Amino acid sequence: MEFAQVDGVRLEIQRIAAPAGGPRAPIVFLHEGLGSVAMWRDWPAQVCAATGRGGLVYSRRGYGGSEPIADVRGSGRHRPDYMHIEAYEMLPALLRELRIERPVLLGHSDGGTIALLHSASHPVEACIVMAPHVIVEDVSIASIEQARTAYLENGLRERLGRYHADVDNAFWQWNDIWLDRAFRSFDIRAATREIAAPVLAIQGEDDPYGTLRQIEEIGPTRGPIERVVLPKCGHSPHRDQPETTIAAIKNFLAAR
Repeated sequence: MEFAQVDGVRLEIQRIAAPAGGPRAPIVFLHEGLGSVAMWRDWPAQVCAATGRGGLVYSRRGYGGSEPIADVRGSGRHRPDYMHIEAYEMLPALLRELRIERPVLLGHSDGGTIALLHSASHPVEACIVMAPHVIVEDVSIASIEQARTAYLENGLRERLGRYHADVDNAFWQWNDIWLDRAFRSFDIRAATREIAAPVLAIQGEDDPYGTLRQIEEIGPTRGPIERVVLPKCGHSPHRDQPETTIAAIKNFLAAR
């Protein structure tokens, strides 16, 4: 396990070496609200091999092997702008520490939202998002309420414990803020209009955490966007349809 110190916080990272060939911007993988380096498994390496690029995978604070958030349900509790803070402060600091410039960002769920926000305000070569959240929908809240029940009563805590050194830190930082009434007004549609880099947005038709509005309402006015809707696919295209998702990413990046 490798770590980077970012603004005094120890973050778990995994580097994926670039295949032989000319230098190309690396892919930085941004995990979902309950994700981590380990939860990606070997999928980032498959993407890097298919696209001929190196990669960086990291666990945000409180996830995987990264440093936990102190008093995560009290003074350390997330605010509604927690994804903005990650996109505008922590991710840029990590990229500076590792000397990565103009990466390709590839984010899933919360990670997709962070990728969009970062791409709207920082230079990137491309932005790829899978099942991002640009607004809060009733279906999202209903599914997150179900996740809380599963965590407390139906074994989700034990299953997630395989991927997080402090599983309570990982779960509650995400679940508490999403179920906070103050979060219902979360809306990044205006920010997406500022994205100048090419965007690829992928979502499953059967996503229980959001309708297709989540990718339909990404509206860059300064750069192109390609949308891919996958049938018979839920919230995790990279798990439900890994080969199709990799093919879409490879085709998208071929001209970059």
